[in-house]
Amino acid sequence: MNKLRLSKKLNNSHITFFAIAVVLFWIKTYAAYRIEFNLGIDNNLQKFLLFINPLSSALFFFGLALLFKKRTKMVMIITNFILSFLLYANIAYYRFFNDFITVPVLMQTKTNAGQLGDSALSLMSPWDILYFTDFFILIALALTVFKNVTVTNRKSFKIVLLFSITTFLFNLGLAEKDRPQLLTRSFDRNYLVKYLGAYNFTIYDVIQNVKSSSQRALADSSDITDVENYRKANYAAPNPKYFGKAKGMNVIYVSMESLQSFMIDYKMPDGKEVTPFLNSLTHDKNTFYFKNFYHQTGQGKTSDAEFLMENSLYPMAQGAVFVNKAQNTYQAMPAILKGQGYTSAVFHGNYKTFWNRNVIYKAFGYDQFFDAEYYNMTEENTKNYGLKDKPFFTESMPMLTSLKQPFYTKFITLSNHFPFAMDPGDTDFPAGDYGDTVVNQYFQSAHYMDQALEQFFNDLKASGLYDNTVVVLYGDHYGISENHNDAMAKVLGVDEITPPISAKLQRVPLFIHVPGVKGGIQSQVGGEVDVRPTVLHLLGIDTKDYLEFGSDLLSKQHRNWALFRNGDYVSGDVIQVKDKCYSSETDELMDDSAACNDIADSVNTELQMSDEIVYKDLLRFYKPEGYTPINPNDFDYLGPNAKKGTKSTENNQ
Repeated sequence: MNKLRLSKKLNNSHITFFAIAVVLFWIKTYAAYRIEFNLGIDNNLQKFLLFINPLSSALFFFGLALLFKKRTKMVMIITNFILSFLLYANIAYYRFFNDFITVPVLMQTKTNAGQLGDSALSLMSPWDILYFTDFFILIALALTVFKNVTVTNRKSFKIVLLFSITTFLFNLGLAEKDRPQLLTRSFDRNYLVKYLGAYNFTIYDVIQNVKSSSQRALADSSDITDVENYRKANYAAPNPKYFGKAKGMNVIYVSMESLQSFMIDYKMPDGKEVTPFLNSLTHDKNTFYFKNFYHQTGQGKTSDAEFLMENSLYPMAQGAVFVNKAQNTYQAMPAILKGQGYTSAVFHGNYKTFWNRNVIYKAFGYDQFFDAEYYNMTEENTKNYGLKDKPFFTESMPMLTSLKQPFYTKFITLSNHFPFAMDPGDTDFPAGDYGDTVVNQYFQSAHYMDQALEQFFNDLKASGLYDNTVVVLYGDHYGISENHNDAMAKVLGVDEITPPISAKLQRVPLFIHVPGVKGGIQSQVGGEVDVRPTVLHLLGIDTKDYLEFGSDLLSKQHRNWALFRNGDYVSGDVIQVKDKCYSSETDELMDDSAACNDIADSVNTELQMSDEIVYKDLLRFYKPEGYTPINPNDFDYLGPNAKKGTKSTENNQ
C-alpha cells in the first residue's frame, strides 16, 4: 500500500515537473512574440491564437521526454534548451532581417554563418539571457525539489500526445476561420508564425522543403517537353522596327523601391509635382514609358522583382526563389549577355547576404557585386535597409565608370521603403494630408528618390556613358498596402478602393531609355516578366530558344495582359479578382464572367509551367541554342579588400 502511494506521488511529481516546463516555456514564447516580432495582430481572435499557439508544440516536444523513463528530466531540459535556442535564433535573425529562419537559410552554412555572424554582437543584448531563464529554473528544480523523481509511464505520454494534437487542430481550425486556406495559399512567414507559432512553422517549413527537394529529385529531362511546347506556341516575335536598335550598348537597370504608378504626374494640393524628373521622362523623345505595367511579385518582394526581370519566370507562391531555390540552374540576363562580351555588376547599398543575393547572383552569372562594404555606411547616410539613394548613386559612379564596356548593371535603391519616414534635412517636400502617416510620408520619400534619380542621370551624362547606355527604370512592387485603402481613396479622389481599383494600384512605372530610338507613352498591358525579352530584342538577341514566359512589350504579337502570383490578372479589356470578372474600362462587375475564362486558363497554365521549371530545376536539362552555360563556382564576391589574385579579382579584370 505504501509502495503504491509512493508510486502515485512520484508519478504526480513527474507530471508536475512536466507541467512546469510546459507553462514556463509557453509564457516565455508568448512574451517573445509580443516583444520581438511585428506580426500584425489585427483582431481579438488573432490575439487569442498568438497566445495559444506555443502550447501544442510545447506539449508535443516536452511530451516526448515522457518516453525516456529514468532520463525524462534530462531530456526535458535538453529539449527546453534546443527549443529556446531556436526561438532566440529567430529573435536575432528577425532583428536584422524582419523574417524567420528557414531550412534553406540553415543549409547555407558558409554564407549564412556570415549573415548573423558578422553582426552577431550588435544583434544581442545582455537582457537576452532572460530567454533562457526557464532553462536554468528547470535545472535548479531537477537538482532540488524533483531530484528523486524517476518514475513515468507511457500512459502519460499518450494523454499528453492526444492533448497536443487536439490543441493543434483547435488552433488550426480557428486560424482557418480567420485566414482560409492558410497552409495552401501564398501567405508569408509572418502569417504562419502568427497563426500557428514559430515551432509549428519550422515543422511546416521542413515538410515544404522535403516536398520541394523530392520534386527536384524525381524530375528528369522529359518533364521539360510540355514547357518547350507551350513556349513555342506563345512566343512573341520581335518587332523589326526595334530589333537590334540598341545592339552593343551598355545596359543599366534601376530598381525604384516601392514606387507605384499613381505617383507619376501626381500633384500636391499646392501644385507641386511629387516626381518632376520621372514626369519629364514620360515625354523624353528617346524613352518608352509603359503606363499599364504591373508588378508580379510574391513574398519575395524586391528579390522577386529581380527574379522576374532577369529570368522571365514567375516567383514562388510560398517563400522566395532567392532563398529557397538559390542552388538551381538559371539562364539569367547576366549569363546571356556574358556570351555577348558583356561585363556584369550589381550595386546595392546593403550587405550582400541580404535576401541571399551573394549566393543567387552567382547562379545568375554576375561578375561583381558592389554591396555595403564598398560604401560609406555612416549613420547620416543610411536609413531603412541601407544607404540613402543620393549618396548611393554618388558613390557608385566611380565604380560604374571603372567597369569594362559593354556592361550590364543593376542598381537597387532603398530610400523609398516602408514606413517612408525621412530624416531631418533630407527633403523639404511637404507630407501629404490624408489622415494616414504612412501614406503622408510616401510623397516625401518618393520625391527624394526622384531627386536622386535626376542626379544619377546627370552624372551619367557628365561621365559620357549616357549616349551609349540603355537605362531601364522600374518600380519593384507596391509601396502602399491594402491596409491603407481609406487614405488611398482620398489620394485618388474616389469613394472607395474597389477590387478592380486595387488591382490597378499594382501598376508600377517602367521606363526604357534607348539613345537614338524614338520612344513615347505606351498603353499596352504588361508585367515584370515581359521586360527581359523586350530588352534582349532591343539588343538584337532573339529569345525564341529560351524558356521564358515574358512577351516582348514592343512586339506586334504582345499578348496585352499581366497576371498576378495569386492567379488574378489584368488585361486591356477585363480584370479578374478572386474569380470575379470586371470591365477594365468601367471597373464594373460584368454579368458575363465567361469573358475572363480564356485568359484565366492561360494564366493558370503559365503559372503551372513556371512552377515546374523552378520547383523541379528543369533548366539543368535544357541549353538554348547559342547559349554558353556559366559555372556559379567561378564567382566569389570577396569585397573591396580582397587581395589580388583571388577569384573575385580575377573574374573582374
